[in-house]
Amino acid sequence: MSTSPIRETIAAPAWPKPIPPLDAPPSPRSHRALRRLQSAHALGQQASNQPSLITRQHRQALQLNSTPVKKDPPTRARSNSDATNMTPPNPDSAGRRPMPVRRPTAEALSLDRLIRDGPPDGDLLGGLEATRLKILDQGVKSDSDGMSSLRIYVWLILLNAPVLETDSYLTLIHRGASPAYSKIRNDTFRTLATDPLFRRRVSEASLIRLLNAVAWKLHDAKEERAKGLANTGNKMRNTADEHGSPVLQNSTPAIEPGARALALNEGSQVPASEPGTYVQGMNVLAAPFLYAARSEAEAFVAFHRFITHECPGYVRGAMDGVHKGLALVDKVLAIVDPKLSLYLIGKGMSAELYAFPSVLTLCACTPPLPEVLRLWDFLFAYGAHLNILCIVAQLVILRNSILSSPSPTKILRSFPPLQAEIIKEVTLTLIKKIPDDVYAEIVMHAK
Repeated sequence: MSTSPIRETIAAPAWPKPIPPLDAPPSPRSHRALRRLQSAHALGQQASNQPSLITRQHRQALQLNSTPVKKDPPTRARSNSDATNMTPPNPDSAGRRPMPVRRPTAEALSLDRLIRDGPPDGDLLGGLEATRLKILDQGVKSDSDGMSSLRIYVWLILLNAPVLETDSYLTLIHRGASPAYSKIRNDTFRTLATDPLFRRRVSEASLIRLLNAVAWKLHDAKEERAKGLANTGNKMRNTADEHGSPVLQNSTPAIEPGARALALNEGSQVPASEPGTYVQGMNVLAAPFLYAARSEAEAFVAFHRFITHECPGYVRGAMDGVHKGLALVDKVLAIVDPKLSLYLIGKGMSAELYAFPSVLTLCACTPPLPEVLRLWDFLFAYGAHLNILCIVAQLVILRNSILSSPSPTKILRSFPPLQAEIIKEVTLTLIKKIPDDVYAEIVMHAK
């Protein structure tokens, strides 16, 4: 920058109030206080001509020092509890137990101290609940660019991300190009290409390394699942046919097509579609993690945890979680605003046409980036599934513009700039209108 950092960052010292000169007269209030002290001292001397207790003790100590000391057996040293009480007893405090020192609760601590020191008395659930409430009420403090030294640690805690050694991340980097490397290179150069804040802080090389490491991680997990299925299929057991002859049969019976479909609908562990190592859109989904993190290793563990536990359905080859989310956008809009929903349907505009990027990237495709980070604070605190309601909230905010436009496609082709606080407020009002069964679908759509 052309301006000097010293002129902008170093402010004038906050000096105290001007000190009066030494020969300045004291204030009248000081005079009255001094006279009261002198009167009290004079009255005390008139009431008793005897020396004070401190003076008597001092004289006794001088007399003991002047007399010869006998060598007696050692005795217990005098404790503070043996000393004469110098203050008169307070009758109101008689019989009272000493009040225990109250330790601050998680609600009383600031978010910064709560993250740094941990919840008091190891109350993890209470500390987590207090963290969520503080994010909802106050948010994570950051500068105008959305930068905060605290945010990435809040995300790691809310995502319950495991501790990862940097060497583990470097090992994945040193393995070279993953099977998805060419797909990654086709997307990284256009990731948030028009956002100067992201371009200034995150390099394309950093984004390539992160996505390539995640692709290796997903590839290894896919290989382990394949080996596990192969080992299960190779297990044989001895049986006998109807004539009593021994035969070998697979211990895992074949699944009929109808039974397989039923198992998928009932939530069987058999995947509906094999998870891929990279799908288009993961680059935009990874961008905020790199922007908020203080190292690539932190961004890697947070991003990997997010896509494998919060929204694994978004990164499968068929993106079934994304399509379920788009259907829910239409369903929720019909519940909370039937007029707006019918108008969009009449124009032939379903969520598949305008909300696909917003669902896939959790609104990270809509600038500005600092507002995306504030919205993600809320989503990570209370569940990434609330992104569906946040998208509907943006439609409700644009309601008048959409209804008055003969061609709402131009409005919804690119959503207006995000306003995280307003979206959060509208989202909280929409939650109350959602039936329990529909809300359960929202919670599970990305799994």
